Amino acid sequence: MKQPFYFTNSCKVIAFALIASASFLSCDKKDEKHNAEYYENITVEGQKEAELTAPPFVPKPVGDRAATKLVVNMEIKEIEGEMVDGVKYNYWTFGGSVPGSFIRTRVGDEVEFHLKNHPDNKMPHNIDLHAVTGPGGGATSSLVAPGHEKVFNFKTLNPGLYVYHCATAPVGMHIANGMYGLILVEPEGGLPPVDKEYYIMQGDFYTKGSYGEQGSQPFDMNKAIKEQPDYVVFNGKVGAVAGDNAITAKVGETVRIFIGNGGPNLVSSFHVIGEIFDKVHIEGGEKINENVQTTLIPSGGSAIVEFKVDVPGTFILVDHSIFRAFNKGALGMLKVEGVENKKIYSGTTQEGIYLPEGGTIQNMPKENGAAKSTTAKTVPEQIKSGKELFGRTCFACHQPEGQGVPNAFPPLAKSDFLNANPDRAIGAVLHGLSGEITVNGKKFNNVMTSQNLTDEEVADVLTYVYNSWGNNKTVITPAKVKAIRAKPAPKPVSAH
Repeated sequence: MKQPFYFTNSCKVIAFALIASASFLSCDKKDEKHNAEYYENITVEGQKEAELTAPPFVPKPVGDRAATKLVVNMEIKEIEGEMVDGVKYNYWTFGGSVPGSFIRTRVGDEVEFHLKNHPDNKMPHNIDLHAVTGPGGGATSSLVAPGHEKVFNFKTLNPGLYVYHCATAPVGMHIANGMYGLILVEPEGGLPPVDKEYYIMQGDFYTKGSYGEQGSQPFDMNKAIKEQPDYVVFNGKVGAVAGDNAITAKVGETVRIFIGNGGPNLVSSFHVIGEIFDKVHIEGGEKINENVQTTLIPSGGSAIVEFKVDVPGTFILVDHSIFRAFNKGALGMLKVEGVENKKIYSGTTQEGIYLPEGGTIQNMPKENGAAKSTTAKTVPEQIKSGKELFGRTCFACHQPEGQGVPNAFPPLAKSDFLNANPDRAIGAVLHGLSGEITVNGKKFNNVMTSQNLTDEEVADVLTYVYNSWGNNKTVITPAKVKAIRAKPAPKPVSAH
């Protein structure tokens, strides 16, 4: 016998209510498990000193250890460093590095923080940790004069990746001088294991001299207020994560980067050229986005990016506000070793010329006004200046060791093309170069733009190239460049 319709519907309503109630209770239980009050009442077990690391390295993962009393010993150091070759800068640091030492904790830890201001320092400092729930993030309890130490305690209540920085007035100046870092609060049980983990922070720097101007460069408050940085860099200096300092991985490994932005002013558009982020912890929190090309990191913010590397090669890390990368220093490298996978990436399968704007060589914009005065330099001074110029103007195409890009840009290292004819090399920089050439037995057919450089700059960068990577140590003088510049520019080679 069939049940009445109303009874059946009533049962459905009751069943739905029971399911909803159970689900609600389950959510309540889950929320209770993850709220601040829950972690506040976790009992700590034992005590240990925190492992602190300088970038790009991070301490060992927390794993499934219990909450503990974690003692952090952080020393503030005011030190002179090098922003780029030949440019000195007086950094203010947490732990002697920019960014400061990486701190790794877990939710429920009781942190005993010892902040020590080295006796040789000139300024008072403090620390504001965004992971701290309390006035000033600890800043109100930690102002410390040179030669003194302050101690304060806090409980880690929220999992995530957090910025810390100095908050002593003028706050912007302290941050702009390098006083920032990251503190990670791992969830219970720790983050999922990966093969490689790295620590990178972007920062913008403001100097009295322009980019690359030699000597000791003091901080420029006027530029900082106008938000006009001379340098935008990863880990405190140009090339800190490039060349010999590049981070590394092997094909098949998963890489996790803890990426932060110390600011003090600019937002970062973090991107790895040739990779896609499998996971992004948005703004360093628990929410995860997937298959992301570029992630925004606000000043004073962070993100955790993860990706598996499937093919070998050098992958370029940039702030995709792209002039910052190629002209102000926000460029790093991930070097991946392993076997190629042609199914994923074939490399060049066909080569030819495509000039949609015609066969003429494109020119860099010229500056109006009087030419810069030149001063006689020694050869070592030329090489030093040329190395800095190479990093700004030639690095992307010809690579840090002059190895070039296969099938695209010719090598400068041990280059028979360069060594055979210095005048031709000068002309290529001044007027550009197009058409097929042969370098070290391999054919290249591409277009090089003319460069907007002074005679002195052309002489310096070519002298650096000729005195590097097994070349013949030719010295190029500004007078020689001036003479080549006075001659008519050669006609471009036909593309047909």
